[in-house]
Amino acid sequence: MVSRIERDHARFRDIVKGKIKQNLKDYISRGEMIGRIGKQYVSIPVPRIDLPRFRYGLPETGGVSSGDGEVGTPLGPAYDPEEGGQGDAGNQPGEHELEIDISFEELAKMLGEELELPRIEPKGSSRIEALKRVYRGVHLIGPKSLVHFKRTYKEALKRQLVAGEYDPDDPIIIPIKKDFRYRGWKDIIQPQYNALIVYMMDVSGSMGDEQKEIVRTESFWIDTWLRSQYKNLETRYIIHDASARMVDKDTFFRTKESGGTLISSAYKLCNILIDREFSPEEWNIYPFHFSDGDNWSSEDTKICIEILKNHLIPKSNLFCYGQVVSRYGSGQFIKDLKENFKEEEKLILSTIESKDSIIQSIKDFLGKGK
Repeated sequence: MVSRIERDHARFRDIVKGKIKQNLKDYISRGEMIGRIGKQYVSIPVPRIDLPRFRYGLPETGGVSSGDGEVGTPLGPAYDPEEGGQGDAGNQPGEHELEIDISFEELAKMLGEELELPRIEPKGSSRIEALKRVYRGVHLIGPKSLVHFKRTYKEALKRQLVAGEYDPDDPIIIPIKKDFRYRGWKDIIQPQYNALIVYMMDVSGSMGDEQKEIVRTESFWIDTWLRSQYKNLETRYIIHDASARMVDKDTFFRTKESGGTLISSAYKLCNILIDREFSPEEWNIYPFHFSDGDNWSSEDTKICIEILKNHLIPKSNLFCYGQVVSRYGSGQFIKDLKENFKEEEKLILSTIESKDSIIQSIKDFLGKGK
């Protein structure tokens, strides 16, 4: 009975996951699920799934063809005066919402399949190394915890067959000391590729709550994908208006907008961070900058271009700039980048007009597998 229940439960979860995958683009565009993140799982609300359940008739109401009635009288459930009705009358179907916990690994797999994202090819040296124990071969001695049961059974069976002790009518195999075999292991060194994500966001007066919510939603899905590609992922957050500072994740998304904009302040701080803590020879580096495209002056834009050309782009796997459309922003910065980096493959530009544009923006940023 337990195995049947487990099998049915697994089958039901597969059905639900299929529903999630079917509606994944809607989940990507919506931000409410981001508030349901745990350490290893994210809870996803799945609407419009009716859970199967038994329905019982009211007691002592009789069955079909019982009781008073005339030809043509419609059949239906009797009204229970004790239970009464609940809620007001209406003509719309009810909502049945179920929350399902999905691991980040499963979610990343769905994202990759839905957006057809290629696996990332990490760069970096093998100086970041990790020991991995690989079990190979069989030995005559070893600890009890590494007993190779299948090989031990075979050795005992062969010994009893040769000695004529094996009885097919009573096939009992009892290993003795010399029958035991043990799994052997070997420690091998594997290169361990690590990655750094630097999120930079403009929090000047022209970046409102709607724009920051778009950044919050998109960064969640970028994180989900990159975590599936790298064993160790470090994340840093930089906010800027006329000056830049390093903050934690909560501050990054909750800082109220104010002040003017000097984009170069964020780029300078990002470059200092990389030089101090993350060598490009050992880390795969992904800076993401989100802004509405307003910058204080063309002179500061020139400084940004110089930092990108000589520092940030050479040190990064990709440098991704997402311009979130705002009614108050001029949108000029992305035009300047296009003009100055016409053939730079490591600079990815994306215009994000609304939440519906998040899907295409993620594909723009991660679709080259770098």
